[in-house]
Order: sequence, then C-alpha cells, then structure tokens
Amino acid sequence: MNEQTDAAAPPRTRTAPVDPRLLRYARASRGFFVLIALIALAQTATIVAFAWLLTAVITGALDGTSVAEQARLLAFLGLVAVARALLLWAREAIAARAAARVQTQLRTALVDAVSSLGAGWLAGRNSAHLSVTGGRGLDALEAYFGRYLPQLVQTVIATPILVAVMWWFDWISGLTVLLTLPLIPVFMILIGLATQSVQRTQWQTLQRLAARFSDTVEGLSTLKVFGRQHRAVASIESVTDEYRRQTMRVLRVSFLSGFALEFFASISVAIVAVSIGFRLIDGSLLLGVGLFVLLLAPEAYLPLRQVGVQFHAASEGAAATNDVFDVLDAAREHPRGDGAATTIAPPALDADVTVSLSHVRARRGDRLLAPVTLTATPGSVTVIEGPSGAGKTSVLAALLGTVEFEGEITLRAPDRTLDAASVPAASWLAWAGQRPGLVSGTVAENVALGDNAADADLVTRALDLACITEVSPTMSLGVQGSGLSGGQAQRVAIARAFYRHLRGRGPVIALDEPSAALDAATESRLWRNVRALADAGATVLVVSHRTSVRAIADQVVTLSPPAPAPAGGVA
Repeated sequence: MNEQTDAAAPPRTRTAPVDPRLLRYARASRGFFVLIALIALAQTATIVAFAWLLTAVITGALDGTSVAEQARLLAFLGLVAVARALLLWAREAIAARAAARVQTQLRTALVDAVSSLGAGWLAGRNSAHLSVTGGRGLDALEAYFGRYLPQLVQTVIATPILVAVMWWFDWISGLTVLLTLPLIPVFMILIGLATQSVQRTQWQTLQRLAARFSDTVEGLSTLKVFGRQHRAVASIESVTDEYRRQTMRVLRVSFLSGFALEFFASISVAIVAVSIGFRLIDGSLLLGVGLFVLLLAPEAYLPLRQVGVQFHAASEGAAATNDVFDVLDAAREHPRGDGAATTIAPPALDADVTVSLSHVRARRGDRLLAPVTLTATPGSVTVIEGPSGAGKTSVLAALLGTVEFEGEITLRAPDRTLDAASVPAASWLAWAGQRPGLVSGTVAENVALGDNAADADLVTRALDLACITEVSPTMSLGVQGSGLSGGQAQRVAIARAFYRHLRGRGPVIALDEPSAALDAATESRLWRNVRALADAGATVLVVSHRTSVRAIADQVVTLSPPAPAPAGGVA
C-alpha cells in the first residue's frame, strides 16, 4: 500500500478567479483569453443593438411607423440575432479547441515534471493520485475552459459596458443596478468559499478511492490467500460511500448558490422595473428609454449569475489544475529531485562496465543505513545478502537513483570513468525489482518495454533465460499484468531485464529477489542462466535471501543488520 505523501500534503487553495500559473504553464491559454475577450466585446455590442432594435420595433408599432420601416428594423433585428448566435458558437468552438490544447500541454508538462523530479520524488508520491489528476482531473478542464473562463471574461467586459449604457440613458436605473449588483458577487464569494472547501474534499476523496482501489487490485491475490478480501471490499465500499456523500454535498451547495444568485438577480431587476414603471406613469421617463433600459437590466445581471453557475461545473477541473501546478512548481524549484545532474547525458555505456560503490549509505527516512563498499566487474556475479531491513534493496535503489545516498558510485568502462549520478540509469542498468511492474498488453510488449523496434527472437530468448517458456509471447495481459501468477509475473520482469541486456542497452544486470516465488528446480535453472549471462560478459548484481545463489557467486557482500533505534528515538 502506498498511500502516503499526497494524502498528507496540505492542499493549496486557489484564491484568484484565474490561477496565474495557468498562463505560465499552458501557452495556449494566452491566445485563448485574447480571442475570448474580443468575442465578449462583440457579444456585448450585439446585446445593446438587440435591445435598441427591439425597443424601436415595439415603440414604432405603437407610434404607427410604416410597414417598410418596421420590416427594415425587423431585418436588422434578425441579423443581430444571427450574429449573436454565431458569436456564441465561435466562443464555444474556440473554448473547446483551447481546452484540448491546454490539456495536452499540461499533461506533457506533468510527465516532463515527474521525469525531471526523478524516481526518488515519485517514490514518495501516490501514483494513483497522479493518474487521476492527469486523467479525469485534466479532462474536467473542458468545463473550466468551455464554460467558466469564457463567462468570467464576458462578465468582466459586458457588465461594466451595460451598466454604463444604462446610466447614459437613465442614470436612476444605472445607479440602481450599480448599488444592487455587488450583492451578487458578495454572495458568490461566500458560497464560492464553501464550494471550494467541499469540492476539494470531494476531489481528495476521489483520489483516495482511486489509490485504495489500485492497491487492492494489485494485492488481491495476497488478500485472498489470507482471507482478507472482504475487509478490502468493505474499505472500498466505505470510501465510495464517502465520495457519494461528498458529491451530494457539492450538489447541495451548487443548487443553493444557484437559487441565491437567481433570487438576488430577480429582486434587483424587479427594483429597476418598478422604478421605471412609476416614472413612466408620472411622465418623467419616455417609453422608449424605459423599455430599452428594462431590456438591458437582466443582461447586466446575467453574466454574474452565469459565472456563479459555471463555477461549480468547473470546480473539479480547477482543483485538478491546482495539483498539476503544484507538481510543476516543484519541478521548477528542484529541477532534479534525485540530485542527478541536469546536463546533457553522455552516450549509453555499451559493454564491460565495472560498478564501484565506495562507502555508499542510502538514506531511509531520517537515518542513513550502514555504508556499503563493493566492486562488481564484467563477467562476475555479486550477491548482496543480509537480514531484512539491512538495506539490500536500498543499494539497488541508490544505483537507480531513486533514493538519496552519501558516498560515491562510479562506472568504469574501457574508454572512460563516470559518476553514476551523471548518467541516467536507463543507459546502463537492466533491472528487475521485487514488484514486476507489468502493464496491459502482450507478454512480448512487456518484455520489450521501451523498445520501439522489438526483436522477437531476443524476446523469446529472454523468456527462455528467465524460465518462463510456458507462457506465449503473444498472450495478452490485463491491468498491471493480470492473467499471470505471481511467479510468472516476476519471471516476465526478469526477462525484461535480460532482454534489455541482450539488446545492448544494459551491460549491468541488477536483480532484486528474483527467485522469491520460484520452486527449487526453476530457481536452479534461473541461477544457471544468470551465471551464463555473467560468463558472456555481463556485470551482475543479485539481491537474494536464498543461500542457493551462492553457488554462482564470485563475491558475496553481507550487509549488517540495522542498528536498534535509541530509546525514545525514531527507528
């Protein structure tokens, strides 16, 4: 189970209507705002023109204007209505296209940021949370871009213009709107704060549900063996029910805000209408002016009301972008979270690589493990053994760059000597960990993962070396490699490491407990094959509890058990 840092991290609350980080990380949003602003200006012009022409048609009918003049006014009114519809279509089309581009840019930036931060940073995060954020979360940007942001821009542009036009024709109505208009944003802010709180809680519950479900699926076989699957089901059911309650709470707040905004807007328009009516009766206001201003009054309140409505539809996308921006901010502040250099990597190391560890102390939490010094040469098998907790896996994690460590790791090739921290592990290390890390697809695709031009013969040979000949390379696997037993999945992961070595992309092979799920006969075959790869020139490091691996070892490095924590201290 890996639900850890994400759940504990305090959420960053978005205090501005538009997060300025959006303009920084999504270049497509900049042109989007310019186009939407121009369309909003044109829409405002059509609103004023429509109200003016409709007023002219009504007053003309009452004054007995000629049929030709009325027909001309109606034709213009129709053209304005068509223009207004076209502008609305253009706004939606631009918003949809911008949302798609921003989604792509943010997803790409998120992947690049995770890569830049390094595996060490990723190991402390919940991958299910990141998956939900980069998947469903960014999909919700469609509502954020398609509805909320265009309406926000429309409000900023249209409302002041409409109030100014009303003031120009009837200052009393303009003043009434100006005094009552702030009631809507005040209640929007109050309701918006409550909405952000419940929406953030709902979003975190969804992330927790995704993490719980992912962990349960991954460990389902273990849970069934120990008869704990029912507790896992009950746990998922509990989180699902909590998500349902949070969703209903968000809906209640949404309906409440919608009612409040509609109520205050209707009351405000009614005040304007009553004022106009009394002044029409006493003759202090012309019918044409009163009708024109009355037609504009609802339009002055409408943008603010729509912003409140669309805020709820876009809140999930806004919450997801906050999480994405936090990751991107972390990448800007710490370009390489694992301490690796950011310079251009040297060419991949092809063969005959000697790995030297000098007083390497991996960090686990707040303490350092015992120092490890060893030299693994081409053609040799180095076995790392020791009791649980001694740091065997941490040694391989230091090679991978997924943990912080003190000391020095050096790579020596015939033509150069390099600090391992300056070379991506993928350019020299073929690794298989305790968790297979399989993905949906065929067995062959999992073995040749990352190879755009897979060699089918090498895939077959790698599977044979990993003692997994009973599985066809064309067999399709489900999510996380479902369809294989635990031992088969482990051997497919080992075959992936062997394939990478045979392909010339990993002169150093590192295996972490490769025979943990194997029977004695299969384990013996695997050790013979590992020995054969070493004899062919590979540099092999094996972490194992099994004493049988000593039969193929050239050197055995035994790690000391961890020192007991001081009384009252942290282990």
